[in-house]
Amino acid sequence: MTVEARGRAGVAPRDLLAVVVGGLIGTTLRVGLDLAVVHDLDEFALSTLLVNAVGAFVLGVLVAALWPRVPGWVRVGLGPGILGSFTTFSALALSVVALAQSGDIAGAVLTIVLSIGLGMLAAGAGLALGARLAHRQPPVVTEVDE
Repeated sequence: MTVEARGRAGVAPRDLLAVVVGGLIGTTLRVGLDLAVVHDLDEFALSTLLVNAVGAFVLGVLVAALWPRVPGWVRVGLGPGILGSFTTFSALALSVVALAQSGDIAGAVLTIVLSIGLGMLAAGAGLALGARLAHRQPPVVTEVDE
């Protein structure tokens, strides 16, 4: 793509549109899950754990099965767009701090361990499934468009 076809920030307009539309979809899915799995700020955030694990799994599948075969605008629409707006680090961080401030140190530590552990397992399972779907070996991930 030529520099002239990109916006001022160096991003192609088509890529930016894909991220915006994906963000709308991901955010809507996230709000729906938050409404279905309600919790107080100082309680274990099951919805945050679920969205982050599901997002890691789906991104793993997409990277292994689709990334080599789809154009960049599709990758940024799915990765940073949908999955980036669906998953959340900020809510995880807030949940951990709120649990700790309420005196539930064990809950805060459990939230961190479960979130990271489950996220890694989900990403690995997603990469393995995606590779199987694409009928090839799982890729060694060196860079993700997110």
